[in-house]
Amino acid sequence: MTRVNELILSMAGSNVELIPEIAEHLISSGGKRLRPMLTIASALAHGYDGDAHVKLAASVEFMHTATLLHDDVVDESDLRRGKKTARTIWGNQASVLVGDFLLGQAFKMMVEVGSLAALDILSTASAVIAEGEVWQLSAAKHMTTSEADYLAVVDAKTAALFSAAAEVGPVVAGAGMAEREAMRRYGRNLGLAFQLVDDVLDYDGSATDLGKNTGDDFREGKITLPVILAYQAGDETERAFWRDAMEGGRNDDEALRQAKGLIRAHGALESTIARARLYGEAAHEAATSLPASPSREALLGVVAFCIDRVN
Repeated sequence: MTRVNELILSMAGSNVELIPEIAEHLISSGGKRLRPMLTIASALAHGYDGDAHVKLAASVEFMHTATLLHDDVVDESDLRRGKKTARTIWGNQASVLVGDFLLGQAFKMMVEVGSLAALDILSTASAVIAEGEVWQLSAAKHMTTSEADYLAVVDAKTAALFSAAAEVGPVVAGAGMAEREAMRRYGRNLGLAFQLVDDVLDYDGSATDLGKNTGDDFREGKITLPVILAYQAGDETERAFWRDAMEGGRNDDEALRQAKGLIRAHGALESTIARARLYGEAAHEAATSLPASPSREALLGVVAFCIDRVN
């Protein structure tokens, strides 16, 4: 991971002064580096002893960072990882363009690795993530969004990169399709669990836990699983509140307090956590198929970390 971080900082460099300034603002802001860690650990867990996994891990982190820059513009977010977002400092245009630069650097490193299979996995994930972003945008502020619809968005927007990050490890290690499928399944279920825990923390966490302002999902009209479950369990008066809040833009502090109360009253957070734990168990099971090694323990540890954020 030290080599990955060095490569990330190196590839974020540019003669255009604003590019490294914005990139380093986000890259050095305390991100957990979970996704590149999956690439490193999954490659080592399959016996890989080259250095292609370092470039792929850096590519994965650049893809993630670019997504964050774009997300903050779309969501009009002011805080990311406890710091002002790049868009609030340098503006939306610069944030989007630097995100595009990082995507370009990510694909450059993928090509340098020379694995068409790895390039296919990560480029496909990039397209799926973009589809998920657009899908979420179209579903935002619509209380008709079902649990199945929402999980499909999460599958595309979040789980796709976790899945790809884990799968390229056995690819560069020369492992077979069964091993690739196990890591793909591990990453997908981990990503779903991770996002559902984030959904819970937005209504019952702190800005430190979440890396952004709590309540942002509510203020942005994002229909997340706790909201869907509370809406489905509520009476007509409560449903009218949710429609007024999420579709009508009544998202002040008083409305947020009422939303939290309804979510607690219907056990929506507990139900969301229970679903996250099921996905976590599926990820854990997929990783236990690997031979015992420190890398396997790292993969299992990431699952525990993601779930334990709500404890």
